[in-house]
Amino acid sequence: MTQSLTERLQQTRLTIVDVDVAKGRLRVRGAADACTELSCSEQTVVLSDEGKSGLEALNPGDIVKIEPAGDRPDKIVVVRRAWEEIASPEI
Repeated sequence: MTQSLTERLQQTRLTIVDVDVAKGRLRVRGAADACTELSCSEQTVVLSDEGKSGLEALNPGDIVKIEPAGDRPDKIVVVRRAWEEIASPEI
């Protein structure tokens, strides 16, 4: 069965659970509510409306999309900030 665009987007989005900038680690939760630990390199870039930055720009609750390069994330794209999710009229 093929997925709709909405279903595919929901499956590829992750929610930030915890950020450890000092160790370069992220804990993320996927669509199945399973958490995963990710190790990031110094070259990992975070892209958001604010521009390019590092892991310190991520917050628990942010919804992100990760573009891997091998076994580590190369690019993390912030899809929606935690405070935008809370302020959403959908809730």
